[in-house]
Amino acid sequence: MIYLDYQATTPLAPEARDAMLRWLDGPGGTAFGNPNSPHRMGRQAAAAVEFARDQVAALYPAGGRVIFTSGATEAINLAIRGTARPEGEPQGSISVSAIEHAAVLDTAHALGRCHELNVAKNGQCNTKQDLPDDTRLVAVMQVNNEIGTVQPTVDWHRKAKAANALYLCDAVQAYGKVEVTGADMIAVSAHKIHGPKGIGALWVRGGLELNEVQTGGGQEAGLRSGTLSPALCAGFGAAAQEAKERMTRDAEHVEELWQRARALFGQNWALNGSEEARWHGNLNLRQKGLDVNRLMSDCRDVMFSAGSACASGSGRPSHVLKAIGLSDKQAKSSIRLGFGRYTTIEEIEEAAHLINAAADAQR
Repeated sequence: MIYLDYQATTPLAPEARDAMLRWLDGPGGTAFGNPNSPHRMGRQAAAAVEFARDQVAALYPAGGRVIFTSGATEAINLAIRGTARPEGEPQGSISVSAIEHAAVLDTAHALGRCHELNVAKNGQCNTKQDLPDDTRLVAVMQVNNEIGTVQPTVDWHRKAKAANALYLCDAVQAYGKVEVTGADMIAVSAHKIHGPKGIGALWVRGGLELNEVQTGGGQEAGLRSGTLSPALCAGFGAAAQEAKERMTRDAEHVEELWQRARALFGQNWALNGSEEARWHGNLNLRQKGLDVNRLMSDCRDVMFSAGSACASGSGRPSHVLKAIGLSDKQAKSSIRLGFGRYTTIEEIEEAAHLINAAADAQR
């Protein structure tokens, strides 16, 4: 099988797996303690969690703290709900780009006054549009998960500050691949950088206090109750460390894959989103009249997506592709290919051969 769905999840790095194994001891082992326990095994587990926290923090801007969560969705909920104003006070608007992940869009809509920011045909959210006067929070992601476009997050951070609003950045697709830009809060997920599933983090700038949104034992500085898994934390930390050390090398490899893929998916394919302002590990393409379900069936040994993994099977066209001006038919005739560290040129070539042949057969 050829795996080309890196935006959905990434293969577990050997370094992350090795870091996790120590903390998966069974009976007779000494490394399965609860990190909240006061005895020696508990203190060892707590030390492992804090070591991993430092590794994860090294890919964030300086001057903030890292809160471990079960993933980016929980991190985003903590950021949006945790900055809500006290009950009884006007909550204000939440301004979000129209191409945000459902974790942002659905949470913002659930809280009431949600203002969607338009995006251009190239997939970028223009900072010249106005924010509502009562905006309390702005959320614009750094790299889009469906079309890979890179957003002007520095400018959006400045615009939010000028409006006396907080700025939340979903950096799930950027963290570990490019430098994560400044914000008030930044959400990430381990399994997008070759770490384990089931753990993510919210970075919160220094001086910003959040409300508790999940009650219980008060772990994670009183903000996120629940016992942390030292194994998941260790795997996340090791993956972050590996991503930091090989960021340039990984980016060069991705660029080589991108150039080869662009050459192989030629005139019959149209690119969705900007070619330049984009993470080149994401190739979102469309072909007129393409039956994507049939294509995926005919190419069952190539793992790729018809849209974001979170929306697959819904039958609805991608809200991201609709936001950049595509019709329902165009959106439903689009595919997403994602590649990265462990993808080979040979895999790109074989996948292109299979997908192009299957698409040609439809025509």
